[in-house]
Amino acid sequence: MPQEFEMAKLEAVLFAAGDPLSVAQLSELLGLNKPQVWELVTALQETYKAADRGIMLREVGGGFQLCTKPAFDRAVRQLAVTQELKLSNAAMETLAIIAFRQPVTRAEMESIRGVKVDGVVNTLLDWQLITEAGRKQTVGHPILYKTTDRFLTVFGLRSLKDLPEMPELLKEEAARHPQQLSLPDFPEKDKPAAQNQNEQNEKTEEEP
Repeated sequence: MPQEFEMAKLEAVLFAAGDPLSVAQLSELLGLNKPQVWELVTALQETYKAADRGIMLREVGGGFQLCTKPAFDRAVRQLAVTQELKLSNAAMETLAIIAFRQPVTRAEMESIRGVKVDGVVNTLLDWQLITEAGRKQTVGHPILYKTTDRFLTVFGLRSLKDLPEMPELLKEEAARHPQQLSLPDFPEKDKPAAQNQNEQNEKTEEEP
């Protein structure tokens, strides 16, 4: 068969796989020997090097994978954020409760929202925006939930300290239980350099 057809077949297999495929795997899938696979891989890589192509074929983890070119990372990340933010108002509201109140149980979320949150919590777990954070040491030992690093990435936050203003839903709760809505402190290594310097200056000024 013409090389163009075999190269198109290679492209289709790599696109469908998503994850890296080794030369051995490609050889089996395409019905070709390894030297032939290497020849096709090299040819496809050269094709993607053209300036008008948005994807590339990279060697990673002992295999080959189609991925977007680094020059277009910003546009791709924006697409991911847009997709992630297609959450219902109920999901966003529940996520806000978890972000400001974490770690928090489902019962505590329901107490604040006034409705059941089982379905919403499952959605947030599926999106990997929240995760289990152990169990509360109380009757029944209910599961606690907290936000994930993916939550920070999706919403463009450096840390929980960068959360926007507390939603109205939580302001009344904060007034009733302020100690339950305080955010965790920065680990020392995560504090901005300017903040660390200011703290050091304050300590120096306090010394006799």
